[in-house]
Amino acid sequence: MAQLTSFPQQDRIRVLAADNTSMNTQLLVETLGRDGQFNVASPASKEAEILAVLKRERSHVALISARQGADSRGGFGLSREICSASPSTRVIMLLDSSERAPVIEAFRAGARGVFCRTESLKSLAKSIRCVHEGQIWANSTELQFLLESMAEPVPMKFLSASGDALLSAREIDVVRCVAEGLSNREIAQRLNLREHTVKNYLFRIFDKLGVSSRVEVVLYALGNHAAAAKSDDAIPSKKETTPAALPARIDLPVRVMRRN
Repeated sequence: MAQLTSFPQQDRIRVLAADNTSMNTQLLVETLGRDGQFNVASPASKEAEILAVLKRERSHVALISARQGADSRGGFGLSREICSASPSTRVIMLLDSSERAPVIEAFRAGARGVFCRTESLKSLAKSIRCVHEGQIWANSTELQFLLESMAEPVPMKFLSASGDALLSAREIDVVRCVAEGLSNREIAQRLNLREHTVKNYLFRIFDKLGVSSRVEVVLYALGNHAAAAKSDDAIPSKKETTPAALPARIDLPVRVMRRN
């Protein structure tokens, strides 16, 4: 990773890294630490230590390996814990490969980006910057995995902690259209609405779900989609974390950093 001009302390991105082994975590911390735009927390390996460092350092971005030690899926549970303990911290999931199952599970676990180990260190730095700025780090294939998972025949359920419905039936119709990638005009045509009415629906949906972009709506729906599937199969599911609210943006392009 090339050495960049050192940033003032207050402008540096605070990063927490937890790779699959203590040695790999140390190497990752040292590599990121040589980049002047990052402040990298001291390495930690156990979940309790990671959460303690996260709380102490108030990390902006957590770079978490999906595989934690002998547990091939431990990072997904850790991501959920991080999102619950520190909603302002954005998670990037380190994956051994960009296969469908781990990509979908990473986003269901609250990750705002996925990074494959076959990518360059230069791309790793860029992914951290982009996620810190509120973008989603994923390539077109990975985004397609998410959209395909939304098409699976499981009813969407948007419920509060007390079990009350968050969205009306019409708002859920709009969310389904958003998940298909339809524009406001196309949604208006499909649902027989005025385009201005669609914008109003989106503002209300963003506000109710605490999100700020169409991609975040899809990710939120994806998490609830997974919970609904588990509920229908009578399997207990972990509580999904609602993304922190940001200023709503309706007409701007979806803020996704695509890697090709």
